[in-house]
Amino acid sequence: MRDDAEISSAPSARALACGPRWVRGWLMLSILLPVRRDRNASRLIPEYLERTAARSANIYEVGTTSTSGNGAPLGTGAAPGTPPILRVEDLSIGFGGRDVVHGISFEIAAGQTLGVVGESGSGKSVTALAVLRLLPAETSVTGRILFTASASSTTVDLLALPQREMRLRRGSDVAMVFQEPMTALNPVMRVGAQIAEAVRAHQPELSSKTVDRLVLDAMREVALPEPERRARDYPHQFSGGQMQRILIAMAIVNRPRLLIADEPTTALDVTVQAQILALLKELRQKHGLSMLFISHDLAVVAETCDEPGDRAAVMQHGCIVEQAGREELFAMPQHAYTRRLLASAPTMTSDRTRPLAV
Repeated sequence: MRDDAEISSAPSARALACGPRWVRGWLMLSILLPVRRDRNASRLIPEYLERTAARSANIYEVGTTSTSGNGAPLGTGAAPGTPPILRVEDLSIGFGGRDVVHGISFEIAAGQTLGVVGESGSGKSVTALAVLRLLPAETSVTGRILFTASASSTTVDLLALPQREMRLRRGSDVAMVFQEPMTALNPVMRVGAQIAEAVRAHQPELSSKTVDRLVLDAMREVALPEPERRARDYPHQFSGGQMQRILIAMAIVNRPRLLIADEPTTALDVTVQAQILALLKELRQKHGLSMLFISHDLAVVAETCDEPGDRAAVMQHGCIVEQAGREELFAMPQHAYTRRLLASAPTMTSDRTRPLAV
């Protein structure tokens, strides 16, 4: 597989805000990669080699009976006393002097999924972008975003990290699946090369043969057919569901501890949605992923947050108005907005003579 694409520097906020949608999409993706491929970049973080060494040679030998970094079986949540993977404290986000997210707090334990649901414009996606520090430089972000890669590692405030150190953590410790696969992939770059670039950015010591193997294994893991042949295809040669699988492969190839899935089933039909949700559930159980799952669809959140310890949070106007376990939230909603959201979803028993709740 050719290695002829240099990793670009981060695009400016103006570049992200202007230009065709496909340009904005793949430029946003390029932010996840370090400024340039530097074989000595790992020296920027003392824990980097220790953190990635186990991923390199046998990264795909993880079985379904493995254990997570805290010693608990994969998919069963954190061991008692283990700090959460992610803790967000009093996070506020503002644009042009006006706050759009107002002092929200939440946490995600190892192996746990937090589903965030709310109407468009409630602040879900901007919160996810703040976790990865992908917002424009002029954005006001206050609060703390505490990340703990494993029980033996030091908790760091992602908002306080130097930019170059944060770049090494994006895609390695924390990865993101963006909501529009048709605009998140580089249209003039083969999909195999795009996945390989994500590997080389965080594991530059790997040989080309090993990188190629990891790329093909990642494509197999997300159930893409004929990976040896399809790795040489371009994004436009795939369906919407297949492109979403490619984005998931790029996100998991470096074995992150936390996966942020921002509306991963948007624009997909119901059958493909079910396949993507089943895939995320399988990967979560197999690799012990913690997940921040964002959706405007209550049914999708209910399907995703189905393991013991999983929780769901409801956002409205930049605030988390309710946060509870799945069963509690859907059976006994406490906030009026949550009750209206549930009532607005039509069912087979809905009274068609009355308008849905708004």
